[in-house]
Amino acid sequence: MASQSVQVEGRTLALTNLDKVLYPATGFTKGEVIDYYTRVAPVLLPHLADRPLTVKRYPNGVDGPFFFEKNAARGTPDWVRTVTLPVPGSTKDRETIDYVVVEELATLVRLANLAALELHVPQWVVPRRGKIRTDLLVFDLDPGPPATIEQCCEVALLLRDLLAADGLSLFAKTSGSKGMQVSAPIRVDDPGLPSRFAQSVALRLERERPDLVVSRMTRSLRPGKVLVDWSQNNPAKTTVAPYSLRAREAPTVSTPLTWDEVAGGTGLRFTADQVLERVARSGDLFAGTLEDARRVRIGERMVTRE
Repeated sequence: MASQSVQVEGRTLALTNLDKVLYPATGFTKGEVIDYYTRVAPVLLPHLADRPLTVKRYPNGVDGPFFFEKNAARGTPDWVRTVTLPVPGSTKDRETIDYVVVEELATLVRLANLAALELHVPQWVVPRRGKIRTDLLVFDLDPGPPATIEQCCEVALLLRDLLAADGLSLFAKTSGSKGMQVSAPIRVDDPGLPSRFAQSVALRLERERPDLVVSRMTRSLRPGKVLVDWSQNNPAKTTVAPYSLRAREAPTVSTPLTWDEVAGGTGLRFTADQVLERVARSGDLFAGTLEDARRVRIGERMVTRE
């Protein structure tokens, strides 16, 4: 196994098999995966900050077997931040998991070297000081063929306008796969409340646009419609992070969008090289969304109203 020792912001890392092809259809190698994550890190790291990470690893490339990894991998150095959290009802009979929290470039590069192509995070944070808190509301928009991302864009615009009445400021990104996600910064005391609120919104859209929207995962209901998946707000669920690669045929990326792009609805598939060009041109379209955007307090009244 070829190994190369590198220094990353004062950390020593051993990188291996940099020429190994992880995306066979395009010849995209592990070295290129590491290069992408290194170059996109300035805009990616703020979206990973304080969030327990779940990775999807593809040691033999996107055409080979993969596995989800929540627990910090064997050999994780002590300079990598980890948080130990309870996992009630774990299928692996574990009471706790030691999650990795990405705080610096070296941790990101180390994960890329482990072929952790996809990075998934929850809608809540674990600050070094203070309590765990939910700070995001998310809707995962998944098209049922023959519906495409164009129909997802139509639903995203409906959600934006509907939730604006509640003072919520939504931002949108592609999933890097078939669909997209829209999110909003929130304040909430009950971590179960975002799921209830999101379900009520999905049900309302389904009533208003039964030709376009479905709120249930039942496959027979989904052809030609967009599933508004509200369940991603469950504290146990995660969503692919902005700027994460996806394990598709090509190295596509979950890409932040402008609302003008959403309104256009076409050409919303971006690869790693294209995303780096977008970032060089426009920076992070999500910059400051959590720090500066108004955080609306979600209350039970917003769930129960008609």
